[in-house]
Amino acid sequence: MCACVVLVVGMVAAINLAVPLLAASELHPSASALVWIVDTYVIVFACLVIPGGAAGDRFGRKGVLLAGLGLFAAGALLSAVAPDVAVLLAGRAVTGVGAAAVLPNSLAVLLHAVPAARRPATIAVWASMTGIGGVLGNVGGGAVLTAGSWRWLFAAAGPAALVLAALVARLAPVSARHDRRLDPVGAVLLVAASVALLAGIVQGPEAGWGSAVVVTGFAGAAVLFAAWTFVELRARHPLLDPRLFRIAGLRSACLGMTTVFFGMFALFYVNASFLQYAKGFGVLGTGLGIVPLTVPIIVGGRHVGLLARRIGLDATVACAFVFVGGGLLGLSTSDAATPYAGYAAWLVVTGIGVTLALPTLSGVIAGSLPPDQAGVGTGLQATTREFGSALGVAVVGTVSTAKFAEALPPDARGAHTVAEALARTGRAPDVVTAFVSGTDAGLRVAGVAVLVLGALVVGESLRSRARGEGRPGGSRVPRDDLAPVQPRPD
Repeated sequence: MCACVVLVVGMVAAINLAVPLLAASELHPSASALVWIVDTYVIVFACLVIPGGAAGDRFGRKGVLLAGLGLFAAGALLSAVAPDVAVLLAGRAVTGVGAAAVLPNSLAVLLHAVPAARRPATIAVWASMTGIGGVLGNVGGGAVLTAGSWRWLFAAAGPAALVLAALVARLAPVSARHDRRLDPVGAVLLVAASVALLAGIVQGPEAGWGSAVVVTGFAGAAVLFAAWTFVELRARHPLLDPRLFRIAGLRSACLGMTTVFFGMFALFYVNASFLQYAKGFGVLGTGLGIVPLTVPIIVGGRHVGLLARRIGLDATVACAFVFVGGGLLGLSTSDAATPYAGYAAWLVVTGIGVTLALPTLSGVIAGSLPPDQAGVGTGLQATTREFGSALGVAVVGTVSTAKFAEALPPDARGAHTVAEALARTGRAPDVVTAFVSGTDAGLRVAGVAVLVLGALVVGESLRSRARGEGRPGGSRVPRDDLAPVQPRPD
């Protein structure tokens, strides 16, 4: 089950390493198409992970997990042989559907397979795989891509999923089914609203912010999110009940989780290209180049709970956002002449923030819901993580592309990728300088966004405490700023 998690989470990170190879490939993708190639998988994964868990409850966790691995393999192999961008995007979408079925049901199968006394430790190991998967995705993806083609990444992922499916079929136990209704309308509306929002963000630099496609994207997102809220409020078995966000701690923690992954994957998206174009790293070196980010997670993760008890949850979360935002701003000062040691130091700073944020915010989300909604809490964490990842890629890709195009030398103007610019001019140093300028601009925007949104998260928690919000029944109990609370009865 842990290998399943590493596979689907690792694919989120690994694709970023292939961006330079894709940009120079025979597909000739535009800058916006590159963002969609990364984000299609992530957004489908994010929006369907809760329905994926519900499907497992309804039709059987093992069966849905096997179907998910099959879809993941099919989507990866379709991507590997894609003759054009449209087919590649279709393959990425199918792979995302498979991942959404795999992630929640891998945990459900585990919890059914182990004795009750071992469940807390089992959950902790499974959760750690969601972080380790990103690292292994970078390292493993880098190793595979040394073959020289982006197609090898998908060609390797497909057979890996099939091997895991064979192991699941042989080893995983069958669990009881539950008569839990699905919410296909809610799922479709959430996917459509998310795609419309990303379309507005991604197409802005190329089409113009006042263009019909961008305005339609933002307006459509607003209408579809409103429709999703209306449908979910009326549904007997909603995909995700919007009323849950009345809980101040849950609301703050979900925004915080989205913000942290926004910053992380904004970094992942530009880091791979920066180390390859500006520093001259190979794809394996690039995959290993992100490892300093994980050092604080490995060394300090187990001590975060003690720190939170000493200084309070609010202070811990505030420090987390300062480190993540500050680390991104520090990374935005790097250029081709910056020693890797200096770059790695800022990665460590960012990693400290991630280390402080993830267990703290995860605990708040889990503790804000009653035990019978633990599955919703797990799905909600996955959704906020992946949605933040998709937004981070979209925003940093949009900002960096716009700045890159603006900074290009005159004979390369109009290009939106490094490969396209190099094909128009022989002035490679000027193109790399323009690329670094775009990367720095994207990281600055991401860093400022993390600091601003982090301030909103902590501010919401402080206002909640000032209002004296307590537990159900109206009792006004003192609590830490982001301490878990139970939802009030409707």
